[in-house]
Amino acid sequence: MSNFPILGNLPQLEHERFAAHRELESRLKSAICGDVLFDLSSRALYAADASNYRQLPVGVILPRDEADVEAAMAACRATGAAVLPRGAGTSLAGNCANVAVVFDFSRYMNRLTSIDPNAKLATVEPGIVLDRLRDAAEQYHLTYAPDPATHSRCTLGGMIGNNSCGVHGLLGGKVVDNVETLDVVLYDGTRMTVGRTSAEELDARRRSGGRIGQIYTGLARLRDRYGDLVRQRFPRIPRRVSGYNLDELLPENGFHVARALVGSEGTCATVLSAKLNLTASPPFRVLTVLGFADGFLAADAVPLALEHGPIGLEGFDHLLVQFMRRKGLALKQLDLLPPGVGFLLVEMGAWTAEEAQAKAEALVRDCQIWPQSPVAHICTPAEAASVWYVRESALGAVVFVPGEPNRWEGWEDAAVPPAKLGGYLRSISKLMGEYGYTSPLYGHYGQGCVHMRINFDFSTEAGLRKFREFLDRATDVVLEFGGSLSGEHGDGQARAALLPKMFGPELMQAFREFKALWDPDNKMNPGKLIDAVRVYDPIENLRHGISVPAHEADSGGGGATGADSVHELKTHFAFARDGGSLEHATERCVGVGSCRNTVGGVMCPSYRATRQEQHSTRGRARLLWEMLAGALREEGFKNEGVHEALDLCLSCKACKTECPVQVDMAAYKAEFLAQRYKGKLHPLRHYVFGFADKLAQLGSAAPGLTNAVLTGPLTSPMIKKIVGIAQQRELPKLAARSYQKLRGKSSWSPTHSARERGKDGAPTVLERPVLLWPDTWNNYYHPSTLESAETVLSLAGFHVEIPEGHICCGRPLYDFGLLDHARAYLAKVLDKVGPQIESGMPFVFLEPSCASVFKDELLEFFPKDPRAQRLSKQVWLLADLLATEAPEWIPSRLEGAHILIHGHCHHKAVFGGPANEIEVLRRAGANVEPIKAGCCGMAGPFGFEAEKFEVSKTIAGDGLLPAIESAGPMTIVVADGFSCREQINQLGHKQALHFAEVLARSCACGG
Repeated sequence: MSNFPILGNLPQLEHERFAAHRELESRLKSAICGDVLFDLSSRALYAADASNYRQLPVGVILPRDEADVEAAMAACRATGAAVLPRGAGTSLAGNCANVAVVFDFSRYMNRLTSIDPNAKLATVEPGIVLDRLRDAAEQYHLTYAPDPATHSRCTLGGMIGNNSCGVHGLLGGKVVDNVETLDVVLYDGTRMTVGRTSAEELDARRRSGGRIGQIYTGLARLRDRYGDLVRQRFPRIPRRVSGYNLDELLPENGFHVARALVGSEGTCATVLSAKLNLTASPPFRVLTVLGFADGFLAADAVPLALEHGPIGLEGFDHLLVQFMRRKGLALKQLDLLPPGVGFLLVEMGAWTAEEAQAKAEALVRDCQIWPQSPVAHICTPAEAASVWYVRESALGAVVFVPGEPNRWEGWEDAAVPPAKLGGYLRSISKLMGEYGYTSPLYGHYGQGCVHMRINFDFSTEAGLRKFREFLDRATDVVLEFGGSLSGEHGDGQARAALLPKMFGPELMQAFREFKALWDPDNKMNPGKLIDAVRVYDPIENLRHGISVPAHEADSGGGGATGADSVHELKTHFAFARDGGSLEHATERCVGVGSCRNTVGGVMCPSYRATRQEQHSTRGRARLLWEMLAGALREEGFKNEGVHEALDLCLSCKACKTECPVQVDMAAYKAEFLAQRYKGKLHPLRHYVFGFADKLAQLGSAAPGLTNAVLTGPLTSPMIKKIVGIAQQRELPKLAARSYQKLRGKSSWSPTHSARERGKDGAPTVLERPVLLWPDTWNNYYHPSTLESAETVLSLAGFHVEIPEGHICCGRPLYDFGLLDHARAYLAKVLDKVGPQIESGMPFVFLEPSCASVFKDELLEFFPKDPRAQRLSKQVWLLADLLATEAPEWIPSRLEGAHILIHGHCHHKAVFGGPANEIEVLRRAGANVEPIKAGCCGMAGPFGFEAEKFEVSKTIAGDGLLPAIESAGPMTIVVADGFSCREQINQLGHKQALHFAEVLARSCACGG
């Protein structure tokens, strides 16, 4: 058993005692134009990054400009508060969690100031997302070489703080290799622009006096005193990220002060802007995947692959593939991998397609004569995109795997010389085996940096001691191979206490002197990386540890975490994937921030509209966890901050599939609202929208009168005001007769479901019965859609049945937490259509949101009911049924038609998207173009609510409306969701059709 100090044995750091919150908040609100967030919910929102660590910050500011930053720094200085500059919050070593004022630059200070393609330079503000810079640079065939897997949301400020790298480190190195100058402000208010410094410039700055003269004099002394030791002790490997970059002060490196500050993790200075070096970006790239019989053999082959000059060389092992398959992630993409247990992804770049292809082919020829020859596959561009998706999903894909223990970072970022990678992986795997640890392997094999996610136990003291001892011994293994404790993620808290082993006492003193030059008051991210007093130990501040620090409870942190809160809550949903615990479900969020991506996919529409952390999937999950187990436990479900964050969730379900850890925010929101209003009346609006099916059923008795009241010039505005509907919205009109009334009654005789066969045993038409679901929206408002679907199904060889009487899945009830009623609706459905479920009859849905209930929520309510299990497998959307069960049927008369398709969010999230619709329409001769947009912004009742109207419009304007507005007059717009069609009609002023209507019209047979 280790003798490392555990929990209570470690003294509190001085900055944690800060208590002048109200005074500082007042100073900040009077001094800056940006956002000042000191309420407990906002502080809890920023308490954790993507690491194991959690610390409640003093407060949060979102500065608008440099003047705000300087004024905020002055306010912090006046009250003695510590400061923490933050990027996208995706740090993996506790770099972005501290008892400090968090400066979040991502919302406002995110501009690309300039780009000079001739000089290959770009100037940026710290909050700009990497992909924005890369997209701009690619116009000139340039790029910013460091590209972490989080490139779609990580900020340049955060990358500078961490000294990030990524897939294409081989192309251009780490951030430290790609920074020209930095404009910084220090805690004491000093402004400096730093970069490469000639001997003449250094002498002039030393003689200038003041703080700047003091700093440059001190830096020169550090260089002179420790230069030889730096040359001796710093590992000469591609990925040395640990410690401060004192090597950049050496004469041979140009006394580059900006690069010396790179990777300082906010412990020295705050970056206001950066001038960055851009790299030539070969426009033609070819990816080759090599599959090896052993994961270690893949690592052994790295030096051989490097001989071919790739611009990217990544690797992963079979465990990553297995875990993704178990989670149902990227299944089609995984099928593209060649046979193997270990894989290398070798990307060749060139200035012509022929040269890139030739390089890939040369690699494939050569690898056949390697000592251990792999199976090789040269990817098409589409295949390459799929394989890269697999690699980029790795971090989230290896956690919360069914049948596996929870896995955590903590030893996920070491780097060694690439030539020694195979030996290192064998040694570290052997050490893990001694402790009962396992981990998938993935990462930047070409630069000797491999990431891991290990099954550490943070919930018991014995587990913590075991973890701490392992870290100490793992450090020895890395150093034995001449490596670095961090190869990309930085040291933060996870590795700071281990640095003395790597650098020795003299260099540790040099690091402390370096920090003291910039931050003599020790107020910049104290306790992380390097500290004048002490750094945090890896077992402190653990988010999922066995206690919350006492000082946090005193400052509003709210009591202990742990098992006492996990099973107290009786939930409506089963949460079977998460042990029946909503708290454990919220722990799925590991903070990688995929939900902050603003391009492609659907997740997260509300964040894309507001760009506020609390409206991201991550922000909501973190707030829910804080409510259940952290700083917000005292108020619990009454907490307004949590409620406000969830209120803008559209329940689009995108996070359930696009989030690599499958956070299901739609379910969490529904459960939250159910718990919040338990034993109490809901607001009127909840009942009006939630029971929309009942109102439609009642109104259909006299549709003319109902429509007159809902749309009348006097009554409509009054109804909207009472219910809380936006006055700009038009209320949908009921049809003169519902589809069920138009069609008449249908027999429920079991013979309709009998499996009859002809004399030769071949199927007959009557053997193909289907149940067409008369959802509320199409039944009562657009019966022609159901008529069209019946026509199409009949022509395709199906016998159509419909249920008698009113029937509804209860979809709107979930949006308002009316879960007891929602469960009752589904119980009624199971009873009513029991014979059809038993017969195995396909249930065909036109409304994707209704269909998703039976694929998703039904199983959450009835996880052990065999009828629910069967029904979930019998649910079809119309196009999926036609493509799978009637592939021989070809609709006609769409030759030359131009069709735009907008996929419903639930269609994409639960059913994989409208690929089959596109296939069927193209089979009919149409030119089909999917609209590149996320959510439409209506999302059932969401877009009708008065206070959400502007957000709804903003979401619709992100792709959907521009596509509609640019469409020609003869273009057909297809949207299967009732709410999507309403949004297109009301904001895009174009009548959208359901897929069924288009097919029926193509047949000139109805609709």
